[in-house]
Amino acid sequence: MKKHISIILIPLMVGVFSHPSFAANEALVKKLKRTKKCNKCDLSGAKLNGARLVRARLRKANLSRAKLRGAKLRRADLRRANLSRADLSRANLRSAKLRRADLRKANLHRANFRGADIRGADFRGARNLKTANFKGAKTKGAIGIPKDIKT
Repeated sequence: MKKHISIILIPLMVGVFSHPSFAANEALVKKLKRTKKCNKCDLSGAKLNGARLVRARLRKANLSRAKLRGAKLRRADLRRANLSRADLSRANLRSAKLRRADLRKANLHRANFRGADIRGADFRGARNLKTANFKGAKTKGAIGIPKDIKT
């Protein structure tokens, strides 16, 4: 029985881990860190904790489920980016452009959106909104931000 399982599992695991999407994602992460440009990229699930992405161009990028804990995204262009379910804990998004970005179910624990343009962004189901800093943020048309949060 064990022999049959390994005959099935080994080729399956080799196929999964050598799949081009894994390599492409890692290549895109390296490119982003080097150039700070990756508009319309698929960076879903990317590990970018603590990354220095000040003024990065990530317009319409797919960053769903990305790990961006403590990332430096000050003045980054994230317009229409998909950040759903991303971990943005302690991320610095000061003065970032997040107009019409998707932040549904994202973790925003102590994220800094000070002075950011979040007009039309979707925050429905986002976690830890009350610990995030929204002072001076442009919030017109933003969805899912409770009225008791100071902007």
